[in-house]
Amino acid sequence: MKKLVLVFMVVMLASPAFAVDVAPRISDREIIESLAELKAGQKALEAKMDLRFTAMQEQMDQRFTAVDQRLTAMQEQMDQRFEAVDRRLDFVQQLMLVTIVGIFGLIGFIIWDRYSTLRPMDMRLRRLEENLEHDLELQSPEGSKLTRMIHVLRELAKEDRKIASILRSFSLL
Repeated sequence: MKKLVLVFMVVMLASPAFAVDVAPRISDREIIESLAELKAGQKALEAKMDLRFTAMQEQMDQRFTAVDQRLTAMQEQMDQRFEAVDRRLDFVQQLMLVTIVGIFGLIGFIIWDRYSTLRPMDMRLRRLEENLEHDLELQSPEGSKLTRMIHVLRELAKEDRKIASILRSFSLL
């Protein structure tokens, strides 16, 4: 049995050797021709690749140009919008200035109106004060004319009962 196993193993190990074909020998000329064909094919592939890269480069350039145009258009739109906002802000600023000037004008008018309205009343009150001081002599050291007249009437009331009753009726005695 050992022999049988040994034969079986030799057969199994040697069987891949039977599967190999012996290739015919290639000559140097065939190698050179194959290399020439490979070089020609490589040049053709390089030419195709160059054409594709050139086409891709042109497409990329066109896309970048289109993107640049879009960005330029967007920049112009943004500039226009900023200008519009600036104009609106200038208008609001001018409107605020006009409003502030109007408020100060109104305050000035109110002050002028109060002064022009109160001045005649002030002058009239001063005239009345001067007339009262002149008529009543309020600054007299003996008292005003009314005080002195009441003293005179009280003195007369001591002698005349009629004057005394009248002064009592007005609560002056």
